[in-house]
Amino acid sequence: MKTAELRKKDVAGLQAEVKDLQKAHFNLRMQKATQQLNNTAQLRETRRAIARAKTLIAEKQAAAK
Repeated sequence: MKTAELRKKDVAGLQAEVKDLQKAHFNLRMQKATQQLNNTAQLRETRRAIARAKTLIAEKQAAAK
């Protein structure tokens, strides 16, 4: 998901997105462990998407204070 799309969400929506991305990342790690994952770049993409969403959560919470 693009940063512009994430910025439109509120904190609760971003937290739900982080939770979904973490589940997806876990599933990708399990696929890698069982050698079923062909595109290992997906691990990096999901990890960075999680960081992007967490950064936006921190920004929104800092702006609210």
